[in-house]
Amino acid sequence: MDPILFYWLVALALVVLGVAGLALPAIPGAPLLFLGLLIAAWTENFMYAGARTLAILAVLALLTYGVDLWATMFGAKRFGASRRAIVGAVIGSIVGVFLGFPGVIFGPFIGAVVGELLAQRSVQQAARAGIGATIGLALGAALKLAIAFAMIGIFIVARFF
Repeated sequence: MDPILFYWLVALALVVLGVAGLALPAIPGAPLLFLGLLIAAWTENFMYAGARTLAILAVLALLTYGVDLWATMFGAKRFGASRRAIVGAVIGSIVGVFLGFPGVIFGPFIGAVVGELLAQRSVQQAARAGIGATIGLALGAALKLAIAFAMIGIFIVARFF
């Protein structure tokens, strides 16, 4: 097999895995996506996608982590959560990553509910904050996928136009 073709196939596999990892837990999506695009640029000796393009892609990859936390906090806050519930949702998001798919889905919800209960709020208010955190999680996933497609689009424009 031609080495250039092999590198392109590795780059493509990493990009696909990276995009999937932005929605699935336990797969570091943004780093894999960036690595795939970096290998694609390297394959062509950075002729088309140079330092500026790769710097933009790196910033966007890092931005996905902030978007995830921001969206969870935004969702909880939008549903009237207290500061403790928002902190709980963020902690639940972080802890949930280590617990697999159920942890990613239920971590922010449980964290927001616990935080709200610690703030002496009712069970109804706590459940509402948890729902808000979960909606925020879904919003975060959508935003991360949008950033991923923007990264791919920037690379394609740099490469072909």
